[in-house]
Amino acid sequence: MNKYEALKKYFGYDTFREGQEKLIDAILEGRDALGIMPTGAGKSLCYQIPALLLPGITLVISPLISLMKDQVQSLNQAGIHAAYINSSLTENQITKALKLAAEGRYKIIYVAPERLETYEFLHFATQVEISMLTVDEAHCISQWGQDFRPSYLKIVRFLKQLKTRPIVSAFTATATENVREDISCVLGLKQPEILVTGFDRKNLSFAVEIPKNKAGYVLDYLKEHTEESGIIYCSTRKNVDTLYEKIEAAGIAVTKYHAGLSNEERRQNQEDFVFDKMPVMVATNAFGMGIDKSNVRYVIHYNMPQNLENYYQEAGRAGRDGEASECILLYSAQDVMIAQFLLESKEENPELTEEELEDIRERDAERLRSMNYYCLTTNCLRRYILNYFGEQGAECCENCSNCRKEFVTADMTSEAETIISCVKELRGRYGVNVIAGTLAGDNRAKLREYGVSSYKSFGSLKDLGEQKIKRLINQMLVDGFLVSTRDKYALLKLTDKADEVLQGTQKIVLKEPKEEPKHSVSQISSAGKRKSDILNSKGLEFFEQLRTLRTEIARQEGMPPYIIFSDKTLVDMCIRLPLTKEEMLAVSGVGENKFVKYGERFLEEIRRLTGGTKEKFYFGTLEEVEQLRGGTGKQKRKDWQKIEKTDFFVTGEQAGKFPYEEKYLAPELAERLNELREGEQVKKTSGAEIFRRIQELGLAGERYENGRRQKYVTEAGKEEGLWLGSRTSKAGTEYQDIYYDKKAQRMVVEWFVRGTQ
Repeated sequence: MNKYEALKKYFGYDTFREGQEKLIDAILEGRDALGIMPTGAGKSLCYQIPALLLPGITLVISPLISLMKDQVQSLNQAGIHAAYINSSLTENQITKALKLAAEGRYKIIYVAPERLETYEFLHFATQVEISMLTVDEAHCISQWGQDFRPSYLKIVRFLKQLKTRPIVSAFTATATENVREDISCVLGLKQPEILVTGFDRKNLSFAVEIPKNKAGYVLDYLKEHTEESGIIYCSTRKNVDTLYEKIEAAGIAVTKYHAGLSNEERRQNQEDFVFDKMPVMVATNAFGMGIDKSNVRYVIHYNMPQNLENYYQEAGRAGRDGEASECILLYSAQDVMIAQFLLESKEENPELTEEELEDIRERDAERLRSMNYYCLTTNCLRRYILNYFGEQGAECCENCSNCRKEFVTADMTSEAETIISCVKELRGRYGVNVIAGTLAGDNRAKLREYGVSSYKSFGSLKDLGEQKIKRLINQMLVDGFLVSTRDKYALLKLTDKADEVLQGTQKIVLKEPKEEPKHSVSQISSAGKRKSDILNSKGLEFFEQLRTLRTEIARQEGMPPYIIFSDKTLVDMCIRLPLTKEEMLAVSGVGENKFVKYGERFLEEIRRLTGGTKEKFYFGTLEEVEQLRGGTGKQKRKDWQKIEKTDFFVTGEQAGKFPYEEKYLAPELAERLNELREGEQVKKTSGAEIFRRIQELGLAGERYENGRRQKYVTEAGKEEGLWLGSRTSKAGTEYQDIYYDKKAQRMVVEWFVRGTQ
């Protein structure tokens, strides 16, 4: 078996993703390897494929029990014998697993770093052929990494005790240049193949929002995204508990995760989220590293994380399937103080010297400053992240909140000179609040206590207002004209660059949004479209029916739905409509073992729903869709833009031909509208799009009742001609759906007449 046959047989793919083949080839040639690849880029395949082809056993060092279990479960589903060794097993279970491994039962064994130095495991490791040792989440081995774990240093000692040094490979998603060098040096990688595929996750949309009421923002967002699964990160257990209670009180299916819960509570809550029983998870950063849930559509940070490495890793848990997803950070100045407090409370490694500990404290403070500047910048957020990790980004990505806003710019050099003079006059003894209050001429008690009214600069920027003065100070901090001290007081100091402003050789320009950011139903721009957008209204309904079957199988098998088949695979089924085994094996993500387990059930469902007749459930021609599937990155988006053309609309003349009936369901309404459109030059609409608009207007919605999603119509919706009625699915199940009378039909038609909203 070669690498291509293994890829197709076990994983159901025809081609490798960017970078995978290069690392696989290096490992198969006997070379060490270091892969820095973003979440969702397919790092696991880079060591799993070689593990199948190399003669002996591959050991994978992994930091979390949940991560091991998830990986082993996925491999076993694909027909690959794998096991894990960690503290969740009894000693008898570990002994049995090692015995089976020694007999050649397993090709891949996941193991916790703490287990490497136990007598039983060392004895096992010296008696078998270990072809490769893989270090997953390799940034944990570097003291410069955001998640340094001293236990990872056991890997180095373990390697030295083996009779023959195996191939060593290491993988991580977030590593600056310093961390990459540290990984290579500490592990002693020998002339490794180093691959950095880039940190850009093009399917993710980034946003920083500063809402007055964070909880209100989250509740509004969740009500607008009822059908989607997401994670909300909070910095403290208290915030998790408080926000969880508010969301639950709003009737939204939600669960929570933090270290204050019992092991059983955490296990059950995590399972409820992974199995889509509870689509919303509120958690501290203790949650997520071991979760390979592919259909997380959004990650909201309720508080600012301590560094960009943590933020990007946590945000990256959205959209692992490549679908467009949202990463939103809700910022407040208090978040900086919370992050500072958590850093000061962090447990320090007793094995390190005081000098090393001070270096780490300095690095933590610098990372916190970079994280804060990310929240304050008015430039492209994606570019900021990429630059942080040593990669260049475009000036404007068109898929972050800053690039989507309209800004007005103003020359604030004169005002900046006044701020510099004030910092000088107050001799660098105060922070942002006191400096801004002094310049604004504020009369609050603390400023009176400091006696700032006697200073020459007091009230000198009164016309600007305190909030705008703070925004200008923040801009000067981001641009390096000012710096704040790395202690809890965060005192403002001048840098050498400040002299350039006073000398007239440097200008200060302030960019501000033209208007206050609005609550948007979706942050996703046209640059990030989901693969299901390929499907027309019938295709979207078909997709939902396949998802229902997947959920049913997942519950029977006791495993997460995404392990059965990903959403991407279900979309491909909707396009290809396979009716035979050969056609099903041609679907992306359907390998031989998956077909044996589930293929016939999906074939049977497709035959039943289609009557054995292939319909067109997608936009464009099959050749265009195949071209789209075969392209990569920018080419995919470029090709699809050619296919999609113009957003759906009808002319006034076409609207006059709409066939009104006593009642329509949303998909039927969409179908009648699509019959009126201007051929292939205009995209089709769908029942899902119509329902989303109805939700936006507050006319209807969805909520959980008795563990199931149920649609409902509001009083305003009833006035517009909507009502709830019974409907029977093709499978014979009766459920409630929303009907549109003639009044509601007219409203929907008017939405799409060009020139109206």
